[in-house]
Amino acid sequence: MIIDAHAHIFREVKGQTISGPTRSIGYGRIRRGNRGEVQLLPPLCEHTTFPPEVLLAYMDWVGVDKAVLLQGPLYGEANALVSEAVTRWPDRFIGAGYVDPRAKDARTMFHVCVDDYGFGVIKLELSEDAGLVGLHPDLRLDEPEMAWLWEEAERRKLVVTLDLGSIGTKSYQTDAVRMILVRHPSLRIVIAHLGHPPADQGEDESLTRLWHDQLLLARDHQVWFDLAALPLYGLDPDYPYAAAREHIRLAVDMIGADRLMWGTDVPGLLSHATYQQLLDFVARHCDFLSQEDLEKVLSVNACQVYGSAGTSLG
Repeated sequence: MIIDAHAHIFREVKGQTISGPTRSIGYGRIRRGNRGEVQLLPPLCEHTTFPPEVLLAYMDWVGVDKAVLLQGPLYGEANALVSEAVTRWPDRFIGAGYVDPRAKDARTMFHVCVDDYGFGVIKLELSEDAGLVGLHPDLRLDEPEMAWLWEEAERRKLVVTLDLGSIGTKSYQTDAVRMILVRHPSLRIVIAHLGHPPADQGEDESLTRLWHDQLLLARDHQVWFDLAALPLYGLDPDYPYAAAREHIRLAVDMIGADRLMWGTDVPGLLSHATYQQLLDFVARHCDFLSQEDLEKVLSVNACQVYGSAGTSLG
């Protein structure tokens, strides 16, 4: 079995980031506020869309069995679409709900996600560039106004998936995550993109220390990391992505393969690599992984983490 622990679907881009509204404008392009036109996807289709049927076709093409459907402000809230996909293909998808904790109806959104749609996962995209800290510059995960969310997530045995953005930015709140985990010891958290490793290990030791500090959360708490978009975070952008593989090797040395989950971040990554390459750079080229560890990274860990959040990944 192979599980993509980080994927997205949308019928149109209709979100909001620090740059302004995001909208599909065709042939893989979107309009992104004051940034103007951005090529988000390859220009394969007239309409800039990535519905569940297309993701399934990619998964079938390369042999991926299941995918976790995450959300974020860039693409726009798609709780109904994700719920529809999970309901229609329950053996292929697990859905994560979208909640803006600063929205006036945040608690209502939470209950719709968990009680009405039955999501066992909540995704919070924090990054300044494309996430909640860009929309709410003073947002802190450990602020008193968010205490209810962590209490509910722990009580309901939910998984919370976080994208903490780039090292050194206001969204990179390792200390806040650590405090939350101390207060809620049974809470399970997945951090996306392997904590956004610095491009050049050793070039800026302070950034490397910050990255290591975040990885070490997994030693003392119920924390896992997905490997989505790693080919973007390195000095070697060419397949099979030597820099990305080195980041994975370092993470395995520090926290073990038990805490890592393969993921891609499609469809955005399809402008940089094929879906097959995003699988193969781990499945075929991480030769430092034993067969047992490779199975953990490709499926076992995701089954254990997301499959125990009221889902059917087993």
